[in-house]
Amino acid sequence: MRLLHTSDWHLGRSFHGVGMLEAQRGFVDQLVSFVEAKSVDVVLIAGDVYDRALPGLDVVKLLDDALVRITQAGATVVLTSGNHDSAIRLGFASRLLERGGVHLRTRVEDLDVPVLVPFGKDGESSATLAVYGIPYLEPRLVAERLEVETASHFEVTREATERIRRDLQDRRASGAVHPVVLAHTFASGGITSDSERDLSIGGLGAVPLDLFQDFAYAALGHLHGRQELAPNVRYSGSPLAYSFSEAKHCKGAWLVDIDDDGSVAVQEVLWEAAKSLAVLRGRLNDLLESSEHSWAEAAYCQITLTDAERPVQAMEQLRTRFPDTLVLSFEPEGAGTKEKASYSSRLAAAQDDLEVCCGFLEHVRERSPGSAEEAALRAALEAVRLEEAEL
Repeated sequence: MRLLHTSDWHLGRSFHGVGMLEAQRGFVDQLVSFVEAKSVDVVLIAGDVYDRALPGLDVVKLLDDALVRITQAGATVVLTSGNHDSAIRLGFASRLLERGGVHLRTRVEDLDVPVLVPFGKDGESSATLAVYGIPYLEPRLVAERLEVETASHFEVTREATERIRRDLQDRRASGAVHPVVLAHTFASGGITSDSERDLSIGGLGAVPLDLFQDFAYAALGHLHGRQELAPNVRYSGSPLAYSFSEAKHCKGAWLVDIDDDGSVAVQEVLWEAAKSLAVLRGRLNDLLESSEHSWAEAAYCQITLTDAERPVQAMEQLRTRFPDTLVLSFEPEGAGTKEKASYSSRLAAAQDDLEVCCGFLEHVRERSPGSAEEAALRAALEAVRLEEAEL
């Protein structure tokens, strides 16, 4: 059985104000061609299919086209919802879509309802692949439904995996079953980047790796860098770069081969980017004249100027050579450690929504928020996040 592990498509996302829809169409073209060329049986999409709960019509159409083309290429699709998706909207018509080979796992009630794919054809093997989907579980919304006392990422994820294990135990009484689980979560050991939204605000949202280690394969989503946490537990990462912190990522997926005896082999898949990313630093004249930066002329650029004085019309000058300069900041050499970073550079470096809000307050009134103000901001952000999760 051959599976392609993907996640975090974030359809509809922009990159520093630049629309990414054409680049995302290019990714879909590559994916469909790969499915056809490699005879992929199952395509896994581990959450954050859309970038927002209410995607635009052209974004919905792109996903519709992608699912049609993948199934026409001969693959089954199993898809979970992430923290950026509206689980209710993404899961619409799930029972009807199953008839066309698209299996949506966006509801708590379906945690232990696997997609069953038999190995071999014409009775060549009695083994079965069981693919389970764990959508993003917002603890405060699902703890009661999962009958857990503590509303934490760990407790709700542990209960979800326990329900899957109980279902597996029943199924294995009738024959060989090899389980694969999709989960949109932050597993301990994963390396983050700037373009993921923090799964928890004001608390640790990570879940322990061993919750997934006794499955044949765990296809994780949420972190945008492709990485291996264990031989059978991996993040595929996003198919495109969505922040300059991902400039050094090799975007791709994992091709997973599972034999009917349960043995697993995994190999990397690479996607070709429509544009590369460049993170440049130096004095204006050096950047404009040095031949070592020629490769960045066709890239999206984040540039930090280190001139002692801010050059006049710096952005305009830079764009004569680097027309796709999207982020510009200034860090003068020799200015001393007390030199304040520009608001744009601090905003670009913010790790979560709370930092963005606190940074804005500090920028407009030149003092940081107090503890009471920070607590109010945290509560407001948490309320918005809960509201989005219920959409």
